[in-house]
Amino acid sequence: MPTRSAAALAQGGFIVIAFDASFQGASGGEPRFIEDPTRRVEDFRVVADYLMTLSYVDENRIGVLGLCGGGGYSINAAMTERRIKAVGSITGVNYGRLMREGFSAYDPIGALEAMARQRAAEVRGGKECVDNFLPASVEEGKKRGITDIDVLGATDYYKTSRGQKPHGATRALFSHSAPAMGWDAFHLAEVLLTQPLMVVIGDKVGGFGAYRDGCEIIGRAASKKKELVVLEGWSHYDLYDQPEPVRQSLAKLVPFYI
Repeated sequence: MPTRSAAALAQGGFIVIAFDASFQGASGGEPRFIEDPTRRVEDFRVVADYLMTLSYVDENRIGVLGLCGGGGYSINAAMTERRIKAVGSITGVNYGRLMREGFSAYDPIGALEAMARQRAAEVRGGKECVDNFLPASVEEGKKRGITDIDVLGATDYYKTSRGQKPHGATRALFSHSAPAMGWDAFHLAEVLLTQPLMVVIGDKVGGFGAYRDGCEIIGRAASKKKELVVLEGWSHYDLYDQPEPVRQSLAKLVPFYI
């Protein structure tokens, strides 16, 4: 999660682990730039394993908080990882849905066929193809005719000092992207998602779909205690690190986890 949210939770008295996904950032593993939802969900299980080894952690009070794609992953992980006792999501997105829609130009079958051809080419010695999801800058994006608030917001976050990290990337290995096409963060939520759930979204809607996904999972979750928090006047990437929406989010989430 972004540093501001993690720090705020730590200041609230929580033990916080903010981790890079396998094959990304400071985490190890090859090949790099893998965005496989099943691996991302497994990362949450491994963190839960680690928490089990810490004598100062109450294993009956472990919560999870995910942002953007991490929100969808954390929700999905909680369905089958019963060591997670409470689930929070800030501007969470169902990455599988996004892949089948905007990230495949609404042609998932065509994208899968292209991924298959690319993977076959790579195993025969061909060059890897790495998708760059964002333009180099907001200015370049606007020159290319991009107007979506989420794409431009992501660019302003990940391509500037706001969120840019030495080993960070907004890229994915195209030939290994097929698993995400068949994945649904909310599958079986009506049956398996029973933990207390809080979903925070902004009401300035963009193309990544956090608003619709937040409304959907609140409606579908079997959780008896669940709450949708809509922050007025804020967009997807505002909720990452802008002081006021982060303050409003944590004002709701801290007592929720307690």
